[in-house]
Amino acid sequence: MIARVWSARTNSALSAAYLEHFGRRVLPELRSLPGFEGCTVLTRSELDAVEIIVISRWHSLEAIENFAGKDREAAVVAPEAAALLTDYDRRVRHFEIAFTAP
Repeated sequence: MIARVWSARTNSALSAAYLEHFGRRVLPELRSLPGFEGCTVLTRSELDAVEIIVISRWHSLEAIENFAGKDREAAVVAPEAAALLTDYDRRVRHFEIAFTAP
């Protein structure tokens, strides 16, 4: 299994709107894709900034390519999501999941 890791930054006023967008628009789309295994969204607040890290889990690199295209390290960020962020990674990183524990 492959973890796809992406991060973004926003302000505290927009962070709730981004999380709502993710749950309402992004997650249903991801769930419809073959090979998508789930995701975790992390947030960290610092003064007026909020860091967001999205870790999605995929069955294979091929499944990621079906989602992101041939340049699988390119971030996939819809314009409506980008409007809620002050900055975001244009590239993602992939890791093989060695093991997980409950």
